[in-house]
Amino acid sequence: MPFVNITIDDIRLQVPKDATILEAAQKATIKIPTLCHLELHNRQTVNQVASCRICVVEVDGRRNLAPACSTKVANNMVIRTHSPRVLKSRRVLLQLLLSNHPKDCLNCYASGACELQDLANQFHTDKNRFEGESSNFAIETSSAAITRDLNKCIRCRRCETACNDMQTVGVLSGIGRGFNMVVGPAFHAPLQDTQCVFCGQCVKVCPTGALMGKSHIDPVWDAINNPDKIVLVQTAPAVRAALGEEFGMEPGHTVTKQMVTALRRLGFDYVFDTNFAADLTIMEEATEFLHRLQHGGRLPMLTSCCPAWVKFFEHQFQDLLDVPSTCKSPQEMFGAIAKTYWAQKLGIDPAKIVVVSVMPCLSKKYEAARKELSSSGLQDVDYVLSTREIARMLREAGIDFLSLPAGEFDNPLGFSTGGADIFAVSGGVCEAALRMAAEVITGQPLETVDFEEVRGQRGLRHAGVEIAGKMVNVAIASGLGNARRLLEEIRSGKSSYHLIEIMACPGGCVGGGGQPFVDSKHEFEVIRKRSEAIYAEDAGKEIRSSQKNPYIQQLYKEFLGEPYGEKAHQLLHTGYTGREKL
Repeated sequence: MPFVNITIDDIRLQVPKDATILEAAQKATIKIPTLCHLELHNRQTVNQVASCRICVVEVDGRRNLAPACSTKVANNMVIRTHSPRVLKSRRVLLQLLLSNHPKDCLNCYASGACELQDLANQFHTDKNRFEGESSNFAIETSSAAITRDLNKCIRCRRCETACNDMQTVGVLSGIGRGFNMVVGPAFHAPLQDTQCVFCGQCVKVCPTGALMGKSHIDPVWDAINNPDKIVLVQTAPAVRAALGEEFGMEPGHTVTKQMVTALRRLGFDYVFDTNFAADLTIMEEATEFLHRLQHGGRLPMLTSCCPAWVKFFEHQFQDLLDVPSTCKSPQEMFGAIAKTYWAQKLGIDPAKIVVVSVMPCLSKKYEAARKELSSSGLQDVDYVLSTREIARMLREAGIDFLSLPAGEFDNPLGFSTGGADIFAVSGGVCEAALRMAAEVITGQPLETVDFEEVRGQRGLRHAGVEIAGKMVNVAIASGLGNARRLLEEIRSGKSSYHLIEIMACPGGCVGGGGQPFVDSKHEFEVIRKRSEAIYAEDAGKEIRSSQKNPYIQQLYKEFLGEPYGEKAHQLLHTGYTGREKL
């Protein structure tokens, strides 16, 4: 690759000729502030609209200041990143942004994780030079998952890039002109009335509090403090690999046992594990896969644990509604079993049970509100807290998370295998299903349960797994842009796969929209470390295949009958609804 010579803040260096000034500065370890600029997942998706101008720099021979994020270097270019003119311009630009921004930082959900707030502090913009008209949009709360406050939108368009370029959902775009321009659905439609899948990737990249997960903290506190309610909490596998980051731990540490103790101290009556239901999901999903494989059923079968991707295909691929597994997600299976089997075992009125989920995902809030997910006669799951929300509750309660002793989940809905842990990572559901399917087909225990062919961080992967002399072709997609490519293959009749796993969020649930906020430049590495922690959790389990969970075996013996049977279908399976493509 050809290189050019440049001088940046009196530092001479060589950089690729297609590099931007921002990239050249990063090579020289010079920090140029940005707001609208965004790089996602090793630059697979880049927002480079240069709309905020916070990154302007001075270039010799150029009359105007240049946006560093979108200006290419040239040979012998001389750049100054913090001259008096540059610093004055950045300060004025920030003051202009703040002049049309709510002054409610103390009450804002994003306070402490707001990039605009950080820059305002960095540049000491404590005086507002510009007074005048301010935006006055109503806060939009139509959906069960995401709240939008357009008064805090700074038109950076990062959410638009995540929605359209990475996820290919196509909900967000610039609407309006001039002072009234914001980013949102066409015609200012409420999110609930669009094809938004509530994956939360837009929330993760928003630099302010314009996009937020809808909070369930207050109703959960109310339930915990209601003596007439029995409140159960279930924790998703990805949460244990990220919750510690909220309290200063380095990425890559699981905090399973401390998390259990923390939840007990918050006042939950029973602390269970979604992993139990993940093992149950494999019993149903792997059995369904084997049934299709052996009886000429519809192939490929697609896993159905991710509610965001389920809504994605309901809108975008209505002609393929018979392709996904009919299994509910582990979250919903847990709720159904808690309000039937578990309630009967303890002689508890199911109407008194409140099921709270702690999830890495904002779309789980939407999923819990789907009316058809109520096969027990009650809504399977009542409230969903994100990883960020449970951390906030722990802070509110004054719990010193890092000093907590180890705790153990309650049984029977708290015991799980390693196959359940790996649901958190891209490829994990597929691998867990293969662990069971291979043993059922061969009738022999596996020498190793590690199907490393399906592991990795690439957003689209393919593998062939030989089982009893037959090649099973699998594909794994994380990120809805990659999912679209696989679904188009199926639609065109070109797919040769037997089993496909799709997760809406890049990297799987460890990269979910409800996980701790991470600088986008480091997110790829953070997701890798969280994934490694999950695989370590799996490797450390005494039992690593879902079908060998003794409490799952007991559940079928005492209550469900056989996997994929009549009662299992009634409680653990669902159907899909074609939705308007807007």
